[in-house]
Amino acid sequence: QVQLEESGGGLVQAGGSLRLSCAASGRTLSYYVMGWFRQAPGKEREFVAAITWGNGNTNYATSVKGRLTISRDNVKNTVYLQMNSLKPEDTAVYYCACRIRTGLSDLAAYYHYWGRGTQVTISS
Repeated sequence: QVQLEESGGGLVQAGGSLRLSCAASGRTLSYYVMGWFRQAPGKEREFVAAITWGNGNTNYATSVKGRLTISRDNVKNTVYLQMNSLKPEDTAVYYCACRIRTGLSDLAAYYHYWGRGTQVTISS
């Protein structure tokens, strides 16, 4: 089992920044992949970014490249999503997810554990 807990969401103005955190506990995570997804009202859950615990390889959705950065702290077992130059269309519930396989993926179905989400709201 892997437990995930997100934090850091909130309300910011367009152009502002937020940093989301995802604290992971449970199984050894060294060979796994962590991802961030988001879901806006009335829309399907979409991939944002992913990172491998071991070597830190990353993958991003095209819509967030250059603005959002995923990183991990192996000592704290925490994954971060630094979000800069935020836009109203970034408003969503952001979910942290864990894939207990090697290899980055942008498909929600390939992730096995999920956090409960944290709300991010960007005002125009």
